[in-house]
Amino acid sequence: MGIGGGVAVLLLVWLVIGVVAAGQRHYYDSAPTNCASTGTVAVTIIAGPLNYLGMNPKIADCHVNVPQPSP
Repeated sequence: MGIGGGVAVLLLVWLVIGVVAAGQRHYYDSAPTNCASTGTVAVTIIAGPLNYLGMNPKIADCHVNVPQPSP
């Protein structure tokens, strides 16, 4: 396995740890109701093992600017 394969495995393990951390925080118990809850789940997964070092990422508020159709 080359360097690229090792990096891919490391990235996969990192993200799996983040998925487990989000599950332990019960983020999957209900469907995300807004952008902030979806963002919180995403940043928790991306943070991976940092969740176990005291990081508790949360998205408090977000605004998605979706173009509106012309009248």
